[in-house]
Amino acid sequence: MASLNLEDAANTKDEDFVDPWNVQSSSATGVDYAKLIEKFGCSAIDQGLIDRIKNVTGKDVHWFLKRGIFFSHREMHKILTLYEEKKPFYLYTGRGPSSEAMHVGHLIPFLFTKWLQETFDVPLVIQMTDDEKYLWKDISMEEVRRIALENVKDIISLGFDMDKTFIFCDFDYIGQCPEFYRTIVKIQKHVTFNQVKGIFGFGNSDSIGKIAFPAVQAAPSFSSSFPLIFNGRKDLPCLIPCAIDQDPYFRMTRDVAPRIDFQKPALLHSVFFPALQGANSKMSASEPNSSIFLTDTPKQIKDKINKYAFSGGQATVEEHREKGGNCEVDISFQYMRFFLEDDERLEKIKQDYTSGELLTGYLKKELITILQKLIGDIQARRKTVTDELAKEFMTPRKLKFNY
Repeated sequence: MASLNLEDAANTKDEDFVDPWNVQSSSATGVDYAKLIEKFGCSAIDQGLIDRIKNVTGKDVHWFLKRGIFFSHREMHKILTLYEEKKPFYLYTGRGPSSEAMHVGHLIPFLFTKWLQETFDVPLVIQMTDDEKYLWKDISMEEVRRIALENVKDIISLGFDMDKTFIFCDFDYIGQCPEFYRTIVKIQKHVTFNQVKGIFGFGNSDSIGKIAFPAVQAAPSFSSSFPLIFNGRKDLPCLIPCAIDQDPYFRMTRDVAPRIDFQKPALLHSVFFPALQGANSKMSASEPNSSIFLTDTPKQIKDKINKYAFSGGQATVEEHREKGGNCEVDISFQYMRFFLEDDERLEKIKQDYTSGELLTGYLKKELITILQKLIGDIQARRKTVTDELAKEFMTPRKLKFNY
């Protein structure tokens, strides 16, 4: 099992530091993902894999793949072979409900997961780790459960199909499904304290809840955790789209899987979504000006981008016309890489900004229009998501698939 030595990473000033709870980079362009691939021992998503996804599915690939937003993987070729052979697999992703309002960065794995589900027509399970947030943050159990329900409604408003999607909160599902708990305990029995200490950097003062938690996030990788969906089958492979900071959990999962007679999950990793203030500053749900939230009004979106979005432009208009802008650090352009679907339009903006023809103000204006529409559409759908609908998504049940 490739393992990240947290102490080495923390002690090297110029090194990026990435774990499931912290991301730090000293570079204005953010994390060096090539180094991260090497450190974590995963594989880069190359043109060959992108072409194979296109050929196997008969559909154009998502722009997140074309633009390197999902940039690395573990055993995606194996999943494509299963699809070619018409053999089943399922998707698993999740959310740690740490704030009532999700921000645009939180959308990335869900937007991509939705595309994967629609492209491959497979079941999806979404884990809400309310237990994790209770263990790691100064928050009451009641509050974290309330926040989790609000986040579930946000996720539903992205347009997931209830017949093919099961969303669950750990606090509830562990009590509803003995098989889920048995899978967790099986994992816990076969992973040592030394292993989780090496992977996650746990210390002697960490609670035993934290030390035991990785098994809870690992368990949905195994179909035994969802007997109603998979008709009791324990051998169905899983594909996990997630941000690269969650990979340590699944390195542990992939290591333990053969020892408990389960399939190793495959993974697709995304880059981090940058804060408005720049790729080397931290985007935080507790810092309202570091990102755009799904609850922001059109005016708030406009004001935040105009005021806080880090510019890759020059100090004066004259200098900018002469030297051009830097798309690598310009946050408005970087956000457009995520949310502007039109490849040709994005490339034209890049060329014109780099040449100095376009000013930062133009990029900000474009981004404001894109995000106001995206968030406006989500907010309109969100109004239709009732507590009752959320509970339907969260009821353990058979989905629209036969096994």
